[in-house]
Amino acid sequence: MFKKSEGRRNALFVVTMVLMTIYLLWRLLFTLPVHDGPLNMACGILLLIAETVTVTTTFELLIQKMRLGKSSLELPDILPEDYPDIDVLIATHDEDVALLRKTVNACTFMDYPDKRKVHIFLCDDGNRPEMASLATDFGIGYLGLADNTHAKSGNYNNALAHTTSPLVATFDADMIPRHTFLMRTVPYFLLSRYEREGAMWQRRETPETDPAQRIGLVQTPQSFYNPDLFQFNLYAEGDIPNEQDFFSREINVMRNTSNAIAYTGSNTVILRQALDDIGGFPYETITEDFETSVRIQQEGYVTYATSEVQAAGLSVTTIDGLIGQRVRWGRGIIHSLQNTHAIVSSKLPLKARVTYLNSFLYWWSFFNRLVFILAPILFALFGFRIVNAGLMPIIIVWLPSYFFYSIAMRFLSSDIRNQRWSQVVDTILMPYLIVPVFLETIHVHARKFRVTRKDAGTTTTRLRACALAIPTLALFVLSSVALASFVWGKYGMALLQSSIIIFWISYNAIALLYALFFMLGRPVHRSSARIAADEYVIVHGRSGDHEARTADMSDAGLALLSEEPLYVPDDRQVSLTISTSRYEADMTASLVYVHPRGDKWLYAFSVTPESEQDGRQYLQIVYDRPHSLPERMNLWDTAWDDIVRNVRRRLARERTRQRKSPRISIDRTVTFADGTSCTLVDFNYHFLAVKGLDGDGHSGDAYVYVMGTGTKLSLRVVGPAPSRPGLTLLKVENLTDLEESGLINVVADDFANRIMSEEA
Repeated sequence: MFKKSEGRRNALFVVTMVLMTIYLLWRLLFTLPVHDGPLNMACGILLLIAETVTVTTTFELLIQKMRLGKSSLELPDILPEDYPDIDVLIATHDEDVALLRKTVNACTFMDYPDKRKVHIFLCDDGNRPEMASLATDFGIGYLGLADNTHAKSGNYNNALAHTTSPLVATFDADMIPRHTFLMRTVPYFLLSRYEREGAMWQRRETPETDPAQRIGLVQTPQSFYNPDLFQFNLYAEGDIPNEQDFFSREINVMRNTSNAIAYTGSNTVILRQALDDIGGFPYETITEDFETSVRIQQEGYVTYATSEVQAAGLSVTTIDGLIGQRVRWGRGIIHSLQNTHAIVSSKLPLKARVTYLNSFLYWWSFFNRLVFILAPILFALFGFRIVNAGLMPIIIVWLPSYFFYSIAMRFLSSDIRNQRWSQVVDTILMPYLIVPVFLETIHVHARKFRVTRKDAGTTTTRLRACALAIPTLALFVLSSVALASFVWGKYGMALLQSSIIIFWISYNAIALLYALFFMLGRPVHRSSARIAADEYVIVHGRSGDHEARTADMSDAGLALLSEEPLYVPDDRQVSLTISTSRYEADMTASLVYVHPRGDKWLYAFSVTPESEQDGRQYLQIVYDRPHSLPERMNLWDTAWDDIVRNVRRRLARERTRQRKSPRISIDRTVTFADGTSCTLVDFNYHFLAVKGLDGDGHSGDAYVYVMGTGTKLSLRVVGPAPSRPGLTLLKVENLTDLEESGLINVVADDFANRIMSEEA
């Protein structure tokens, strides 16, 4: 079934490439405005070049996807004694101790047959005492480096000079590995010593000596446990994957076919011999990771990217941080391609050089996006004739190619990305990358390295966001004016003849509207990311222990779901025990709020560990798991859905939850010990809300309600219920006694039993 599906996908790709080739030839031979003046001709050629670059770079991805199965490597099952020593290097520059603590902690929990072979080092490019103390607390190595002029490369090279293991794993400060990381990466480096015989892996009698079989680097995806800015600012964290997933889990994996995968700086294992062969991490670049992988490939090593997420970190949380990060990537990659001459290097096969040519051209896609936005505006608003073609030839040649191209893009990305979202991302980033990419291309280099800040909870100021939105707003206004002026006065066939231009202006305007929504941002209410998790919890209280399940967790808090309402005091802390198949932690918890969720009750707590060991276990409970953000797109989500959702969420009033007791509906008639009757509307353990009380009761009046089990509730009238006309509040005076006697959490059931007996 899979092969049949794969065959249909490949056929779709071939048809797409044929149709797009026909389209580009038609554009070249028949549509350039050769008789409409040099300015029109120049614009026409520019648009054709932008289309050609966009389409041909996609061709390479389609071909790589078709050949992907032939380049996949199996993870061998190797003997425990064959696992080599490995140095785990955690790079830090100026990040907070709290951020590093999570990464260091996770590294100490990584599985390995002999943990004595795993040597963890905190590589501190700052020589900070607090980092040395952190390393001591966890019993790992510390390699401090002051006044480093070579940034991350210098930091890692210093670490290489003080370590000796044959394998080296690298992690950024915020990247938290899962316990399986080493077991899912290290065996690849033993492929030359093992061979598969049926279902079993056996040692080779003679290890493979072909240099082309040497594994030099294994890269796992860059993944993130908090929503990235595209997900967060556009209220799409439930509908689209992280923007970088498309590269990490698709593009980079497809590059296995040309042995041109990119080392992304973290979540990676590298052969030390490969690093020695290239002279260590390179200095003359601001993307030392990317250049390292190119140089390793030039030495004849195999570099391999997996699609299996084995670590997750923090995505950038400010627009300035995102722009700075992408500018650094763009300039750094272009500079590294110039340093290594990868596009023309005889040390690389042709298919790898083509991949690196496309890596260069990708950064020009932002200029292409500007061309695509301006072209229909120039025609509609200023009368530029950029494409010399009528409606019928466009429908016959362009429409089928565009239709198949859109479908092919969906199959190319395995539903991680579609054409619409690719253009939205490019439109958002486009104004800030064109100039840096151009400058780097003409060898005007940016040499200063700046670490991307990843402080969860931070945001871009409204004034700064408005300033950044000016180019996008200008293009949106231009598009709107062009569309309005172009359709004005047209009807019937004239409107039909103009449909292609109307479509493209509208299509671009929608992407620009997304970009404006993105720049508007969104309020940040939490200082740490919540991760959905369903784990077993015991709530310890004076009235006994109660079982529940977690709904989500973060560093400092968690929410749990209970089938039944629980009494949790809001004036003192309670204890929780959270356990998984691997970890268990005792936590001290303070109730934040309670609210119903479906037929269950959700309790939100702030938590602190009861001991250092509990803290370490709790961090693993939170982070040693797949993140809970989407891995595939919501295929039913349209542009209209996105826009409506953004408008509604931005206009809706933010509601804060403050209730700290469950309000349980009853709506039954009850009779007190003195014969007084009333209707019990609801209660929240502290108070009963009633109606129909004789004379509405007087403040201070006391009543006793004897429940079905004989339990007595001592009640006192407080007065009218605030904001609830016609209801009177009765306070439960003996709440503490009920709690200490273990009866408080059966009050709701007792009411239910009483009601049942009365109805019977």
